Amino acid sequence: MRIIGLLFWALAFLAQPALAADVPPHLQPLEQRLAALATENPGEYGFAALDLTTGDMVSFNGNRPFPMASTMKVAVAAVYLSQVDAGQRRLYDMIGDDTASSLLDRMMVHSDNHATDQLLAALGGPAVIDGWLRAHQLNGIRVDRTIAGLLGDDRDLWDIRDSSTPTAMLGLLRLLDTGDALTPQSRLVLLDMMRRCATGSNRIRGILPPGARVEHKTGTLNGYTGDVGYLTRPDGRRIAVVFFARGGENRPAVISTAARAIYDAFGTQGQAGLPTPWTTRVQTTGATLPRTAAPAPVQQTGAMIPHTAPPASACSLGGSNVQAQC
Repeated sequence: MRIIGLLFWALAFLAQPALAADVPPHLQPLEQRLAALATENPGEYGFAALDLTTGDMVSFNGNRPFPMASTMKVAVAAVYLSQVDAGQRRLYDMIGDDTASSLLDRMMVHSDNHATDQLLAALGGPAVIDGWLRAHQLNGIRVDRTIAGLLGDDRDLWDIRDSSTPTAMLGLLRLLDTGDALTPQSRLVLLDMMRRCATGSNRIRGILPPGARVEHKTGTLNGYTGDVGYLTRPDGRRIAVVFFARGGENRPAVISTAARAIYDAFGTQGQAGLPTPWTTRVQTTGATLPRTAAPAPVQQTGAMIPHTAPPASACSLGGSNVQAQC
């Protein structure tokens, strides 16, 4: 499997350009900065960002597959909520000894792997999630295994199973935010859980300005760090963002730096360059990334999933510590 994965990765590397085509002129400085950030730091990175109003997009290694790890839980939540919308399920259906709403909350907010596999089993397994993605014409993203199956296999960060390209994940985020895959009420439920994500505060959120609104889901494996979601600027402009990283030692710092660059650049549409001093080489020691305060709760309408405290099994599976999958 390792050989097959490496072959797939090599073919993708040769076939796809690192930079996106047809980047709007006002985002070209950002694209160049993201490329420098990715190439001047150890490891391999895939970045992508999309203005959900204008459709302007920028990426680096946007068509290269990376592991999803726990970012795949966005798709699991989407499938369950879509079946709620279709009248096939309810948020308060019992799954095992818990409600679906509680399992969804634990999966998305605390990255509970056992809750994820309970939901997957209730839905019919990974093939159902993968089929839903295909039904919505989402290619370059695939769900093959349960979390238990993924963690039980030999770790291979180039395995094409349970992988996504940054642009494919952008497609999923765009579908969920502006498409017809979910009703407005289910969309609010999903975004509320993503807004309360309790993992990976040093990634997308790391150095954003105080009060920046973020809805996201993290993913982590040994040697891999990911974070995907939405940024909302003070003017209401929404940006879907994807950050995948494998190898190297300062992945969270690189992701937080890229996220801040994207946040700033998409707020200067039509202007040249980035508005604040910016560096590409990220220090792993000797510097502390400033933490931002948690954003104020967003007032929303419709039914919300009850907020749950992190259970003892959060980020664990069957009592075993698998923190790397959070």
